[in-house]
Amino acid sequence: MNRQTNAGLGGLSASSPSPKNKLNPTVNTPLNNELLDEQKQEIYEAFSLFDMNNDGYLDYHEFKVATRALGFNLDKQRLLEIMNEYDRNGDGRHLIYYDDFYVVMGQLIIDRDPLDEIKRAFQLFDDDNTGKISFKNLRRVAKELGENLTEQELRAMIDEFDLDGDGEINEEEFIAICTDS
Repeated sequence: MNRQTNAGLGGLSASSPSPKNKLNPTVNTPLNNELLDEQKQEIYEAFSLFDMNNDGYLDYHEFKVATRALGFNLDKQRLLEIMNEYDRNGDGRHLIYYDDFYVVMGQLIIDRDPLDEIKRAFQLFDDDNTGKISFKNLRRVAKELGENLTEQELRAMIDEFDLDGDGEINEEEFIAICTDS
């Protein structure tokens, strides 16, 4: 079934399903003008990673994990609504093909509030929930990312952005770093 419109996501849809196991990272959709190349690639990688059996579509569980990997924590009801909306066969099996996944995730990414994203990133650093990024937090993240930074380099990073002089970076300071303000 070739869908032309989809009311739930602003009338956007994918033009046709991708052939099995031959995914095109970019789907022909108006969203392409709004998505960054990196975002398009992230959508492709999430689908490819969680299409565990390479059948060209995601079942409910694969879809749930893929959406979380892209930073969205949609509840079961919303996931099922999306899957029903994009049910190409009308059989209620709750499957979503790559082209439709691309459209859904692309729209969610575009609609995302940048400030919320920055705050979510802050939480990744602040794993001890102190409301601040300490030297220890920064060292952990650098290590997780495979960055071999010296103690002096890490301290210099904190010193550069620590506007209140407390030796740590709070959320307000982090937002300023990320927004260049």
